[in-house]
Amino acid sequence: MKRLLLSVLLFLLLISCKSVKKHNQHITKLHAVKDLHEDVDKLYGQLKRHHPKLYQYTSKEVLDFKFDSLKKSINTPIDSRTFYKKLAPVVAEVKQGHVAVGSVSKWFTRKERKLLKKNKFEFYDLEVAYLDGKLWVKDYFGKDSTLVGNEIVSINDESASKLVEIYKTRFASDGYNKTLHNRFVSKGFSVFFYKDKGFQDSLKITFKSKDALFDRMFRRIPKGDKKNKVKDSTKGNDSTSIKEIKPVILTKEQKRVIKLAKRKRKKANRKYGYLGKKNKYTRNFNFIGKDTTVAYMKLRSFTNGPYKKFYTESFAKLDSAKTKFMILDLRDNGGGRIAEIDYLYSYLTNKDYQFITESEVKSRTPFLKSFMSNTTPHSLKVMGSIFYPAVAVHNLLKIKKRNGKLYYNFNKHTKTKSPHPLSYQGKLYVLINGNSFSASSLISTHLKANKRAIFVGEETGGAYNGTVAGIYKTYQLPTSKVKVRMGLMQIEAPQKQLPDGFGIKPDVEVLPNLMDTKLDIDTELEWILNDIHKHH
Repeated sequence: MKRLLLSVLLFLLLISCKSVKKHNQHITKLHAVKDLHEDVDKLYGQLKRHHPKLYQYTSKEVLDFKFDSLKKSINTPIDSRTFYKKLAPVVAEVKQGHVAVGSVSKWFTRKERKLLKKNKFEFYDLEVAYLDGKLWVKDYFGKDSTLVGNEIVSINDESASKLVEIYKTRFASDGYNKTLHNRFVSKGFSVFFYKDKGFQDSLKITFKSKDALFDRMFRRIPKGDKKNKVKDSTKGNDSTSIKEIKPVILTKEQKRVIKLAKRKRKKANRKYGYLGKKNKYTRNFNFIGKDTTVAYMKLRSFTNGPYKKFYTESFAKLDSAKTKFMILDLRDNGGGRIAEIDYLYSYLTNKDYQFITESEVKSRTPFLKSFMSNTTPHSLKVMGSIFYPAVAVHNLLKIKKRNGKLYYNFNKHTKTKSPHPLSYQGKLYVLINGNSFSASSLISTHLKANKRAIFVGEETGGAYNGTVAGIYKTYQLPTSKVKVRMGLMQIEAPQKQLPDGFGIKPDVEVLPNLMDTKLDIDTELEWILNDIHKHH
């Protein structure tokens, strides 16, 4: 039996190694022009078939021309990564932010992945901001804090600002606004660089501090040594320079206290949505100042763990303290769950509301279209086929045809609801910027339309009139192996604005400046606090 098991494992390992080698060879070879033209046609066909608002911001005539021009530009064989660089800007012309083009990446064997996990890439510890046409180090999670505030001039001798401008063409906001681009490329710069250049073992980055230039190599380095050892600072006849720390023997009571503390910390991490690498939380709540007059709620996304307990406890505190001013910070919040923003809005509104309308779709079975994609593993497709009849019936019951279009009804979010009994009735400020996208734009639409809050910052990257998201289909192009993700449902609030294609605009535009960023001053938040101090 053991021999059989070892033989099976060896067989699977060999298949895996061959698969990795085959994939890596395929994405780096030059593909025939005819095959890449077919990839373009198949992608455009998928968008036409599944995207309910394909021509909302760019007309059919213009998109037809863009995709046709793309095919004409591919007149010699190219590899998959080069194809991605040509394809992404054309797909961005759809101007629908949830349509995303992924690059192709090198695969690694199990042994290689195991070795990579032991290391970390110093480059990924950089947090950058693109301001005034230059790339700056906003934060660094490595050891050299002196890098913060310096300009990144070049990466491997390529201009950093030119790289940013190129990357900005490879994704879109919802509609015509441009505020998302600088923010989004800053937030995901390392991801865009990886898509562009592929796997790197080291990078030479040139920084500028005042008028001086200096280089720094960023490498893959071993992660921190977790062994329970320290250097021995004493000198003697012992031949070793390493001294092991003797394990501490704990009493039963000490062990119990430690166990309870860990359990409490784990619960808190789930409630607030702990982000390990950055040592921050997704959901944050506190009072600013010496009393409970001003409350501050920072939400980095509407994802990451359960949320109801956090909002229940936070708004109970607001109610108990009779807090006069609340600041809701949605900056750099890329969105998340409809259920969460619907629940949050019930604590912020003072009138009955319908959160979203019925969602336009292109199929009577959108969930099946989402699941049964060519990127879904065959094993899951087999499992999905078992539940096919039940899902199909569910979809068909939820979808109605009206004026020649199909609409999916999210009953829970389309019905009229009342405010939560503990809904906040004080003065509300909302901080927004270009990275306020998707779900954070949707809740902002409600707050703006009902004049419930004063908005401070810059126009959101997500559109006022909704977005195509909800559920997604990821399609892999057959030749290049490039993957494209697209939303399948138009998600929108009942309220609309004209002209279409723009985000929620601030009542007071306040933009971060370079000097404040370097000094770690929150320009927008300071404006609100000063406004509260002046007028109240």
